[in-house]
Amino acid sequence: MGRLFITPREIDLVNDLTKELIKDVVGQKIYYYSISLTKTRINTLYDEAPEKIFENPVEINCFVNYKEPTYNIGKFGVDETQNLEAYIQYRDLIDKGIEIDVGDFFSYGDVFFEIVSATKIKELFGQIEYGDGFRLIGKQARKEQFVTHVIGPTDEKYSDADAIQETFVQQRGFESNEEGKTGDVRELQKREVLERPISGPQEVSPKGSTSGESSSFYDDE
Repeated sequence: MGRLFITPREIDLVNDLTKELIKDVVGQKIYYYSISLTKTRINTLYDEAPEKIFENPVEINCFVNYKEPTYNIGKFGVDETQNLEAYIQYRDLIDKGIEIDVGDFFSYGDVFFEIVSATKIKELFGQIEYGDGFRLIGKQARKEQFVTHVIGPTDEKYSDADAIQETFVQQRGFESNEEGKTGDVRELQKREVLERPISGPQEVSPKGSTSGESSSFYDDE
């Protein structure tokens, strides 16, 4: 569709709607670990890093396409391999100043993945400067390849406090919510085309349960 009909305002609308779906409805997330360029020492002879140092994890909201693991029987037993795809809203990365590179790592649940592909997905409405999204393909990392503390949610079989996510809080373009700073930007609100939601970010949490035993929708009003 031509630029005569699709203006930056329509682009902003599409981006905001995608953010709303990912952040305020679906609620999936990964934790991204980028290699520290300042702390990692490079062997100048081989142009490689004997030991990689990573920055602190960054939470990124996304769509996750979970792939069932495959199993191969080798000389030393059963080898499990798993790939995972994650779709990230492109402008959200720009808003937060995140640059994703092949060779970095991310976690989803209790599994760590090495990024083997990171590509920008098609331009919006044929306009090259606007991206639709960013797709990551991660390959399950070997246990000795990446070792760090696992951040939940992970699996209900574990007894860790964060193994099950009981609270989900929307962002809705607010700088912060009940969980802290969001870094969320909605362009139509920023440009004052739309007003911010009067009700603010809503949440699903144990606060919404009269018994306090399970999570349900909670509204201050």
